[in-house]
Amino acid sequence: MKRWIGIGLLAASLGIVRADEGMWTFDNFPSETVKEKYGFAPSQEWLDHVRLASVRLAGGCSGSLVSGSGLVMTNHHCARSCIEQISTADQDRMADGFFARREAEEVRCPEIEINQLLEITDVTKRVDEATKGLADQQYNEAQKAEMSRIEKECAVRETLRCDVVPLYHGGRYHLYKYKRYQDVRLVFAPEADIAHFGGDPDNFNFPRYCLDVSFLRLYEGGKPAKTEHHLAWSAAGSKDSDLTFVSGNPGTTSRLLTVSELEYERDVALPSRLLRLAEERGMLTQFQERGAEQRRISTNALLRVENSLKALRGRHEALLDKAFFASKVEAENAFRARLEADSSRKRTYGGAWEAIARAKDAQKRIQRRYAAMETGGAFGSTLLDFARTLVRAAEELPKPNEKRLREFAESRLPALKQKLFSSAPVYDEFEILNLTFGLTKLREDLGADDPFVKKVLGRESPRALAEALVKGSRLKDVAVRRKLFEAGRPALETSDDPLIGLARRIDPDARALRKTFEDEIESVLKRNDELVARAHFEIEGTRAYPDATFTLRLSYGQVKGFPQDGKMVRPLTDFAGLFDRETGSDPFALPARWLSARSALPPSTPMNFCTTNDIIGGNSGSPVIDREGRVTGLIFDGNIQSLGGDYGFDESVNRALAVHTAALTEALEKVYGAGRILDEILPRRAARGR
Repeated sequence: MKRWIGIGLLAASLGIVRADEGMWTFDNFPSETVKEKYGFAPSQEWLDHVRLASVRLAGGCSGSLVSGSGLVMTNHHCARSCIEQISTADQDRMADGFFARREAEEVRCPEIEINQLLEITDVTKRVDEATKGLADQQYNEAQKAEMSRIEKECAVRETLRCDVVPLYHGGRYHLYKYKRYQDVRLVFAPEADIAHFGGDPDNFNFPRYCLDVSFLRLYEGGKPAKTEHHLAWSAAGSKDSDLTFVSGNPGTTSRLLTVSELEYERDVALPSRLLRLAEERGMLTQFQERGAEQRRISTNALLRVENSLKALRGRHEALLDKAFFASKVEAENAFRARLEADSSRKRTYGGAWEAIARAKDAQKRIQRRYAAMETGGAFGSTLLDFARTLVRAAEELPKPNEKRLREFAESRLPALKQKLFSSAPVYDEFEILNLTFGLTKLREDLGADDPFVKKVLGRESPRALAEALVKGSRLKDVAVRRKLFEAGRPALETSDDPLIGLARRIDPDARALRKTFEDEIESVLKRNDELVARAHFEIEGTRAYPDATFTLRLSYGQVKGFPQDGKMVRPLTDFAGLFDRETGSDPFALPARWLSARSALPPSTPMNFCTTNDIIGGNSGSPVIDREGRVTGLIFDGNIQSLGGDYGFDESVNRALAVHTAALTEALEKVYGAGRILDEILPRRAARGR
C-alpha cells in the first residue's frame, strides 16, 4: 500500500476527517460539511427516509427498497446462496438466471433474513452503570448480561430484532432496533456469467463490466409487504462529478485499533487466514474438475473463497507497508503524549495500551487452538455445525437469558432457528470433502498426539471419519433437527446420531477454551479498548466517525475517476466496452441472451461507474443515491486501491464501484423482458402503458 494509508490514519487518529472520508451513523451525519463542499445538506426528513428505505441482509450484505410492495434490490453475489439453494441438477439458476413473471412464481429463500432499521437509542449510560467498578471477567460477564437484558426488553415479538452495538470500540453503546423479515423471496437474478463478468481477474479492479444485481421481495403474512419508504428510481443514473450518497452496512474496519492490535492482525490473524483460504481454493478447484454437478454445488463456495483471499491479501499488504506502520506508531505516540500531559487522564487511561498489548500476546498463544476448536465453521461442515448448535442449545436455553452464550440470547433465536431449520439442500459428497479438509487441518494444526485430536479422530483417518459421520447422520432432515431442538437435553444426551455424538465429545473442551478466551483475553481487550475510546472522546468528541460494525451508515462522495499507472481512469464504462471485452471464454463469456440482444442495446449506455464514497465489505448491495433521494446505482465492489480501506482512506485513489441504473433499466427491458419489475420501480412507465 502507498504512503497515503499512513497519512490517512494519522489524520483519523487525531480526529480529523479528510475529504469524502467517513462511514457515518445516521444520528451523527455531517450535513453541514456536505453542504460546504457540495452545496447540499441532507435534512432530517431526507435522512429518515433513506434510513427506512435501506435494508440489511443478515448474512453480510446491504440492499434497498425500490417499491411500495417490498421489492429489494441487492447484489447477485449477496443472493447467491439463495440462487444456489433453489437450484437443482436439472435447473441451475446460477447458470441460467431466474425471473418470476408472476407473484406466484417468486421463490422463498431458505436462509435470507432482511432487517429494516427502525430506531437508534443511546444506551451507553445503562451499560456503563452495569459494569461500573468491574474489571476483566466480571466486567465482561456483566456487560454481556446487560446487553442481553436490553435486547430482550426491546425485541417484544419475533418480527423485531434488537442489537446492542458497541461504537468507537466501546466509547458508546447504541441499541439498534430492526423490523425483521424472514419470508424473503427471489424475484430476479441474471446469469452468473454477466453478474460476475470478468471473474477473479477483474475482481477489485476498474474498469468493470458486470450486472451484479438481484431483486428480492419481502413478505408479511404470506403477502408482499407494504413498504411506504422506498427509493425512487432514476433511469438516467449518475454522471461524472455528481454528488453521491451510499447507504449501507459496512462490515468491519480497523481504523481505530492500537498498534499492538494491528501487529496481531499483520503477524498472526491474517497470515493464518490467508494460508487456509489458499488451501481451500485448491481443494474446491480440484473438486469442480470432477464434473458439472460438483461444479454447480461448489461454485458459491469457490467464489466466496476467491473474493476473501484477494480482499485479505490487500489488507495484509497494507499492514506490511513500513510507512503505514511508522505513521500509525507516530499517531499513537502523539495522542498518548497529549493524554499523559494531564495527570488525571494519565491515571485513568494511561495503562490501557499496555494491557491491550499483553492481551494480544496471550491471544497469540492460543490462537491456533481456538481457531481449530471453537470459531465459527472451524470444521468446515454444515452438518457438524448443526450438531454443535443443537448440543449447545440444549445446554444454553434452560439458562436465564442473561447467562447464556450471546448467540443463544432470546433476541437472536429467530435468526439461529432460521438457519438451523433451513430447507437448503446438503450434498453428501461436498460435505465429506469439507469435513475431510477440516479434520485434516485440525490434525495438522494441533498435532496427531494432541488429546483433542485423538478425541475427535480416534483411530480413524480424516477421510474415513468424515464419510462415516456424513453417511451415518440423519441431520440432513429438517424434521429431525427440529425434533431434537424442541426435545432438548434428554434427546441430545441419548441420540445415537454420530455427528451429535462427536459434538457431545468435543463441546466440553471447546467451551473451556472459549471461557479462557473470554475471561482472560476478550474481557481485557473490551475493557481497555473502551478506555482508549473514552480517552479519544474526552479530547476529540464525535468529530470522527466510528469503525464499521455491520450497522447502517451513510457516506458521501462524487462520481470521479482516479490515477493509475500514470493515466487517469475514466469513471464510467458502457455497453460498448462490455461487448469489446467479450471473448467467448470464461470468465469473459457473455450469456447467449446478451449476444442476441446486442443490437437493441445502445452502446453508449453507462454500465458501471466509480465514486469517492467510503465503503468496505458489507456495503455490497448498497444503493447509490442522489441529492433528490433517488437510486442511481448499485454498489458491488471497490477498486484494488480500496483494499487497504480497512485501515485508512484516500480520496485520490479509493473508489467504490457500482452498477449504473441506466444499464439495469436497459437490461431488464431488452435482455430479460422483465417489464413486470420495471413497471413496479417506474410507476409512470406502467401508467402510460410502457
